[in-house]
This record gives sequence, structure tokens and C-alpha cells, in this order.
Amino acid sequence: MNEESQIVPYQDQKLARIGLDCLPAAIVQAGPQAATRFIEFFTVTIRNKNTRAAYARAVRDFFDWCQARGLTLERIEPVAVAAYIEQHPGSAPTVKQHLAAVRMLFDWLVIGQIVRFNPATSVRGPKHVVKKGKTPVLTAAEARELLEGIDTSHVVGLRDRALIAAMVYSFARVSAIAHMKVEDYYANGKRWWLRLHEKGGKFHEVPVHHKAEAYLDAYLVAAGIAGDKKTPLFRSTQGKTRRLSVRSMNRTDVLRMIKRRVKEAGLTDRACCHTFRATGITAYLEAGGTLEHAQAIAAHESPRTTKLYDRTSDQISLDEIERIQI
Repeated sequence: MNEESQIVPYQDQKLARIGLDCLPAAIVQAGPQAATRFIEFFTVTIRNKNTRAAYARAVRDFFDWCQARGLTLERIEPVAVAAYIEQHPGSAPTVKQHLAAVRMLFDWLVIGQIVRFNPATSVRGPKHVVKKGKTPVLTAAEARELLEGIDTSHVVGLRDRALIAAMVYSFARVSAIAHMKVEDYYANGKRWWLRLHEKGGKFHEVPVHHKAEAYLDAYLVAAGIAGDKKTPLFRSTQGKTRRLSVRSMNRTDVLRMIKRRVKEAGLTDRACCHTFRATGITAYLEAGGTLEHAQAIAAHESPRTTKLYDRTSDQISLDEIERIQI
């Protein structure tokens, strides 16, 4: 084997699903059972494609580092994992994610009897405590200005307004919105609901705010897709035309659209997809909503996560600072 090569090719179609071109040399050197177990870790245990891609990058970087130091799978010990974490150039959240990926992979290899013990179990990552999120938030007035300022003389403008409104009024993740089918906007009694495709294959159903309902109805009429229940709800455009394609928008499409719309409205250029999730939660809490109900609407596992999106204290803090009369 070429000692200068940090990665050894391994022909398997499943690697494309993982996000790797080839397997790490340490895995290939450990034999076919190790290679199979490695691939199964990503294809069997991780269902979310974004998590799979992130963990694949983390594991690849770790094994690149090990290979550069001549460490085979059997020679990777806790001190090696600790040394890798110590020199990692990423931010604390990134380092913690990479350590988690390595730890979970070795757990899987131990269960499969590929290695005797998990060298990452006892390694501690950097401390990282977050009490307030960094996502930029729009005020209620700015959000209204954005929605009302979109040119709705064509179907793309109607689509963009409906999509942004759906995120604001349902606290939805962009991936959940992008994966929606037409049938996921449905009537239940006298109310309309959104069925959101959340992480882990879960469905989360939220009643539709009357403004979002009006925007969604206008979009569906203009697009002429109300009867195509199994097709994407929010569709990409055909090139630079104002015609919709049959393909769904992805997260990158949505982000580009948001950047364009906030620029047109003269709002912060730091706005992102999560901005509207945070904006909706903050506006809800400012109007007297409870943290518990906001957590339920946002489908958060913990109220601490919901609290990260709450910026109601920002104005309070500013008012108190202005009391300093010097």
C-alpha cells in the first residue's frame, strides 16, 4: 500500500449515500467485516441525511488524522482521541459534534466485535453552554413589512410569501417546510393544518394561522397544484423564469430566496432560514404566549431549546441599560 495515501479506495455503492468517496485506510486494513460494519453505522443507524453527512465528515477527518500518524484501528487509544480533540481547530459545538460521531462509531464497532473497547468513551469535549441563540430575529413590524412587500403579481412571489408565512406562523424548520407535499396542507373540520416532516421521520401537525392560510390558498390557486396531492408543495423555478418546476425547493433554494427577499426589504443581511422560526417564537411570547405552548408548536424536546429562540428579553435589557444616566 502507498504509505502516502491517507485513504484507501473501497468500491461500494453505499459509500455515495454516506458522503465518502472511499473508506479510511484503518478500516480497510482491519478487514472486510470492519468495512461492512463501518458502512452499516451510517446506513443503518442514522436516518437523517444531514446528520449522516455531518458525521461522515467528522469521522473522515478523524481517520485522516490517525492515518497521518500511522495509527491502525487497533492502536487508537483514548490518549489519541484526546490529542485529536485537543488540536481540533473547530468551534466548541463542532468539536463536540465530531467527538460524538467518533464515540458513536466506536460503540458500533465494539458491538460488532471489530474492536475490543471504545477509545472515545472517557474523552471529554470542550465546555459549551448556550443560554441565548445567535440567530438574528426580526421584529413583528419587520416581519409584516417583509411579507407585505413581496411582489405577488406572479406565482413565485406568492410562493415565497406563503413559504415565509408558513415558517413564521408554525415555527417550522426549513427542512420540514421544504419536504412538504400538497397533501400536507389539509382541512380538519373547519380549520386548515400543516403536517410537518420533522427529524427522525416524525410528523408534527400544526393548525394554520389565518394569515398563513390566506397566503397558502392564494399560492395554490395561482400555481394550479391544489389537486396534485402527492407532489411538492413549494416548488423550485425553471431557471430564471417565473414558472414553477415539478421539483421541490431544497434548503439552499430557500436560503437564497430569503437572502434575496430581505435584501429587497432593506432588512438585516444576516437573516437566515432559522430567523423566521425565532421570529415567530419571539412574537408569540411577546403577545403573552407561554414557553410550554411555544415548545409544543415548535416540536422541541426541551423548553431550553425553545428558550434559545426567545428574544423578548432583548428590549428589556436595553431599556434597563438606558436607565444609566451619566
